[in-house]
Amino acid sequence: MTAIPPPRPHIVWDWNGTLFHDLDATIRATNTAFAEVGLEPITLEQYRALYRVPVPRFYERLMGRTPTQGEWEVMDGLFHHHYKAHLSACDLTEGVRELLHGWHSAGRSQSILSMHGHDELVPLVHGFGIAPHFLRIDGRDGPSGGTKAEHMVRHLAALEVHGVRPSTTVVIGDALDDALAARSAGAGAVLYTGGSHSRAGLEEAGVPVVDSLTEAVSLAERLAVGRAAS
Repeated sequence: MTAIPPPRPHIVWDWNGTLFHDLDATIRATNTAFAEVGLEPITLEQYRALYRVPVPRFYERLMGRTPTQGEWEVMDGLFHHHYKAHLSACDLTEGVRELLHGWHSAGRSQSILSMHGHDELVPLVHGFGIAPHFLRIDGRDGPSGGTKAEHMVRHLAALEVHGVRPSTTVVIGDALDDALAARSAGAGAVLYTGGSHSRAGLEEAGVPVVDSLTEAVSLAERLAVGRAAS
């Protein structure tokens, strides 16, 4: 029987709005989709104040009521159609390559868990040449509109063979949903203000909030080591 290596600090990265700076594309796609269904355009500040996961809650805040299943499916389809049109203009968040390389070179592990569709996520990550840094790359494998907590436990369970344990794992993401998913799996979390939520919104999660991914990685290391020692 193969021996399982001892636990080591592990980061579960979010993709959209964290490693992948796609906020401009998201706002453009959102407003283009809104125009097609008769909703008013929103600013970046409004988006960050209102955005929630699962995404139907976001539309509920905008519309003042819960969208019907039909309305949700139309808006979701329109958003993804227009988002793909802007995708090629997006890039990794500044400094990501160096951070991933540094963490990997230090003998620590990392993975990606995203609500981006899996079949689109994997070639996107490979296209940036950063895939070798990750033990796993998992995107959403079902319909959109759910939460990351539904996938986090399964993601970490698949990493057990590599010695990854929730007790030494920290999730880095840009949304309240990332913190909730981490909590559901017994992992720590650090939230980054450069993505979908305002700082005030992120602070509702009761976990550390930082303004750069460099800060996030440094704090994740301290949290993982501290959790392992406790």
